[in-house]
Amino acid sequence: MANAKTKQPSMLEGAPWRSILVFAIPIFFGSILQQLYHTVDTMMVGRLISQSALSSVGTCGVLTNLCLAFSTGFSVGTGVISGQLYGAGRQEDLRKNAYASIRFLLLLGLGICLLGFTLRRPLLRYIVSVPAELLEGSVTYFGIIVFGFLFQFIYNAAAALLRSVGDSKASLYFLTISSVTNIILDYVFLAWFDWGIAGAAWATVASQAAACLASYVYMQKKYDFFRFAGHSIKVTAEDYRLLLKTGFPIALQSMIGNVFNLMVQRLVNSFGAAMTASYTVVGRFEGYMHLPTNTINQALATYTAQNIGADQPERVQKGLAHALIMTVSITGTLALLAYIFAPQIATFFGIDGTSAAYCMTHIRTMTFGFLLFSAYFPCMGLYQGAGKGMVTTKISTAFLAVCLTIAYGLQYIPAIGYRSIFICKPLAWLIIAPCNYIYFFKGKWKEGKLV
Repeated sequence: MANAKTKQPSMLEGAPWRSILVFAIPIFFGSILQQLYHTVDTMMVGRLISQSALSSVGTCGVLTNLCLAFSTGFSVGTGVISGQLYGAGRQEDLRKNAYASIRFLLLLGLGICLLGFTLRRPLLRYIVSVPAELLEGSVTYFGIIVFGFLFQFIYNAAAALLRSVGDSKASLYFLTISSVTNIILDYVFLAWFDWGIAGAAWATVASQAAACLASYVYMQKKYDFFRFAGHSIKVTAEDYRLLLKTGFPIALQSMIGNVFNLMVQRLVNSFGAAMTASYTVVGRFEGYMHLPTNTINQALATYTAQNIGADQPERVQKGLAHALIMTVSITGTLALLAYIFAPQIATFFGIDGTSAAYCMTHIRTMTFGFLLFSAYFPCMGLYQGAGKGMVTTKISTAFLAVCLTIAYGLQYIPAIGYRSIFICKPLAWLIIAPCNYIYFFKGKWKEGKLV
């Protein structure tokens, strides 16, 4: 499927667990790197500028994630198409899909850049409800980083295309380049040039541009089927229709998730500053707890796409079984440790008193939920790889609806009150997991071949 120099280890043969694990490891370390980078970046903004600057930057997070949801969704969609084409050995169609995807995301990114820049003030003021004292800083920051979206869109497309052919290591290289660039420029722009919030924003844009350039050059240099120069590529309306069909449901899922986060945050804030601080810590800790499951989920999506393309649905089922063994065993071990060391986790993040008590209870309540999540979420990767993106959107939307209903509804029961925030996710996962497996055992996902 590729020349000898660029051939990746096949996901179409050998032990499924090995194929999935080897692919997932670089994604896992890339995710860890991203988490650490965001932590360092946050610290530098807070220490080198001010606490209010940190708050201004933080308020842009929801809006930024909403804008990037389009990129996430359509890049995953193009990865599914490319994975199935790669599994089927159709190199010329693989090249055409890559060309169409990059061009589509380039135009989409440009449109969102211009729209975000033009509407940045009303969006931040009326949609995000940024406090008046933080508004100017938020407008400055978002007005600059919005131009980085264009680079992020292209990078996401390139990274998804590379993962679709089994190259997950490349993303780790690009994330390393991006992280190092951002940290260095953060220090230069903030400590030396004293550019303030604008400096932090330009450092982010520069790091995104570096990752974008590196990923595009890499895929062009290393893979013949991703080279466009010298080839006559004719993209049709059907190619773009397929991109929309696979990418839009996942983009919609991501946008709904961000709206959910906004609504839950409003409920959390209603219980006071102590609960807000506790929820922030639990949110960060939850991100680390989900890393093993999320990375194996991403690996399973590529594994499924390639094997569906090669007409091997039975191998996909074996892959899911192996993935579940890995996610449940790893997460189960981590959940047990989280339950035991919950007090230490709370104090590690620098909170105490009522916040620490909330945090400890919340983490211990979530440990069972982490296990439930690891037992059903890999199916989402399978459905995405099989071309059933709308199924993942429906399941995720159902989970979010149940979760919000529990959180907002049970708060009025005196014996539960604020604890509805602690139990909403575990209970929602408990309800949705069986629904997920009902769909899986019906076998309709086997009919999702796109190419």
